Amino acid sequence: MTRLDRRRFVTRAAVLLGAAAAGAGADAAIDRPGTGRLPAVGPGLLDDDGQRAALSIAVPFTGAHQPGVLTPAQAQATFVSLDAIAADRLTLREALMALGTRANQLASGNVNPLLEIDDPPADSGILGPTNAPDGLTVTVGFGASLFDDRYGLGGRRPLHLTRMPSFAVDDLDPTQTDGDVMVQIGANQRDTVVHALRELLRVTRGSLAVRWTIDGFRAADRGPSPRNSPRNLFAFRDGTANPDVDDGRLMDRLVWVRAGAGEPVWTAGGSYQVVRIIRQHVEFWDRVGLNEQQNMIGRVRDTGAPLGGTAEFEDPRFDLDPTGVRIPLDAHIRLANPRTPPTAGQRILRRGFNYHRGFDRAGQLDQGLVFVAFNQNPARQFAAIQTRLASEPMIDYITPVGGGYFFVPPGVSGPNDWAGSGLFAG
Repeated sequence: MTRLDRRRFVTRAAVLLGAAAAGAGADAAIDRPGTGRLPAVGPGLLDDDGQRAALSIAVPFTGAHQPGVLTPAQAQATFVSLDAIAADRLTLREALMALGTRANQLASGNVNPLLEIDDPPADSGILGPTNAPDGLTVTVGFGASLFDDRYGLGGRRPLHLTRMPSFAVDDLDPTQTDGDVMVQIGANQRDTVVHALRELLRVTRGSLAVRWTIDGFRAADRGPSPRNSPRNLFAFRDGTANPDVDDGRLMDRLVWVRAGAGEPVWTAGGSYQVVRIIRQHVEFWDRVGLNEQQNMIGRVRDTGAPLGGTAEFEDPRFDLDPTGVRIPLDAHIRLANPRTPPTAGQRILRRGFNYHRGFDRAGQLDQGLVFVAFNQNPARQFAAIQTRLASEPMIDYITPVGGGYFFVPPGVSGPNDWAGSGLFAG
């Protein structure tokens, strides 16, 4: 950037971010009912009063960890990978600060400020004069490529952060893989996500350029109980065996980077994020017999129960079926989580979304899973699981085509802090 360009960037960002003060005044109009589970809502699923109440939910952006990791997954999401094109380290820092600060403002909800009538509006306005928070979370992560020699950050690279390897079943498209910065946006309404993306790109234009993006959605809660996991596009419940996010000790063992673990100081409280765009060949899957589908997964499609069981969250008791009579030895649930003492530390926290991108040139549906996982060490956890899954029969019906490894920094301390600030400290 030239000095003039940078001045314009900083001035414009200051105008936009200064609206946070106006947003604080809007809190009286935007109810904040707490931090409990976010309802998965959408047009027609709630009456007017219920939908307005859901729109008013604000997820706090301050804390030891960034929101969007342990936060219950919302109905809608967008993942955007960005390449850093900032001219120097200072400009990169300014862009990441603008990104984080604007994200925090949007997540809190605000009234759009009025500028001079001939000036471009400070906000796109697609949500109206007031931006309701709608359970919005923005989670920022950094890819290994950000720590090359461009910005002098090599010495601060997280210990286990690498480019995502290409596994045996992968057919990775370079235009849909890796990136310097990952921004995960989640909310209950699609227009909230679209608005947030537009506003975040506005304040970082000229410093961060879009590399690839993908939209995701979660299946509606269709029961029979509130605890049931949503279904993926193979029609099976997804995420049943996730570790308990309310168990702080377990999260410290599986998800969060701990101080004194040999990592750079600024990483403590952060997590490694794996994003995988996994195309599901649904036309071929739909031709497979139900019994064969269930044997590949290891669960009953309707209930989500392990084969031979009756309830989704029932222990599959692999120890009572050592030869795979009930649940085949190469079933997905058996390889992904063998439930043995040696593999207990390899578990990951999944936060996936379905995707639909229309049709490819051959007229086949381009649908699948935006697989998202958070873990303490991707080599010890995600890659170990992925290596086991290389022998599962389901690989004939999926093709991972993109994604990447990213490091999600710890949370922010207040309105003057931003995700990743510790990377530039000292």
